[in-house]
Amino acid sequence: MASLKHDIETTHKEFSRALDQATTLEALEQIRITFLGRNGSIANIMAIFKQLPIEEKRAYGPLLQELKKKTQELFDAKKITLESQAHAYEEKLTQQFDVTAYKSEPSAGTLHPYSSILEEIENVFISMGFTVTEGPEVETDYRNFEALNIPKDHPARDMQDTFWIDVPGLLMRTHTSTVQIKTMESQQPPIAILASGRVYRHEATDASHDYMFVQTEGLVVDKNISVANLFATTETFLQAIFRNKSIKTRVRPGYFPFVEPGIEIDMSCPFCTTGCSVCKKTTWIEAVGAGLVHPNVLRMSGIDPDVYSGFAFGFGTIRLTMLRHGINDIRLLHSNKLDFLRQF
Repeated sequence: MASLKHDIETTHKEFSRALDQATTLEALEQIRITFLGRNGSIANIMAIFKQLPIEEKRAYGPLLQELKKKTQELFDAKKITLESQAHAYEEKLTQQFDVTAYKSEPSAGTLHPYSSILEEIENVFISMGFTVTEGPEVETDYRNFEALNIPKDHPARDMQDTFWIDVPGLLMRTHTSTVQIKTMESQQPPIAILASGRVYRHEATDASHDYMFVQTEGLVVDKNISVANLFATTETFLQAIFRNKSIKTRVRPGYFPFVEPGIEIDMSCPFCTTGCSVCKKTTWIEAVGAGLVHPNVLRMSGIDPDVYSGFAFGFGTIRLTMLRHGINDIRLLHSNKLDFLRQF
């Protein structure tokens, strides 16, 4: 019994001493946890008290109740005092605030990663003598399909899920090849153009696909143009955009109705030499679709295929941006997430 009475008196003295030394609300909260909390000193005394015989409970119950009441009253009074002091301090700071003492840094904007890489792409091709051009996103069936050697019954139309609009014969362009037709219809060779822009296909959105994406296509038409010119152009471009002179290219057969022969150009992985997650352990990455312009396309645009030849190539600009920066989800590029965009 003497031991419990000693614990009650000691706890009261230690609580009073700690309360006198507390100068902040944070320190006061720590005192609450130590003495008044679920696992605090008073709770421990209560656990001992519950195990006492009924006679001893009658003797020590009033002392324990007085301890709980007194400590809570002292705690509440101290809390009111410290809160008043903190409020007075905040008011003092407000009254003495000097609006001329702080100057915020100006917000600095940066180019979107897509805009940045598009500028680089255009600069590379301008240095090779190309002219940057553009065309409308709403196009005719003729320029989007027929003039590109894709008649109405051609199976290649099934490969491009088209957004048709209510006006007969008009659609949202499915590729930027329409700009090539527009250019060849309006000027005679020599032609060397680069066209970038949004294209639309009825596709489900996921990490690597979207119903709206950006394509870049190039076209060169002149006398004596061959696949050698195409290979040199695309390899020079890929080395420049990935800032890696060791990048090599390889060619696979590919099918595109508006070129003959059609080819797929792969580039050696700019990030590894033995295989990585980007190249799927193959050391090669599919980069460009290309080929020599089909004679029918030249002929339908008013250019004599017996005199002139040409090559065309195209690639997904956003996909190239994702490769360049290691972005794994196309949706991030139009998410407007500042934490993502600030990386660039």
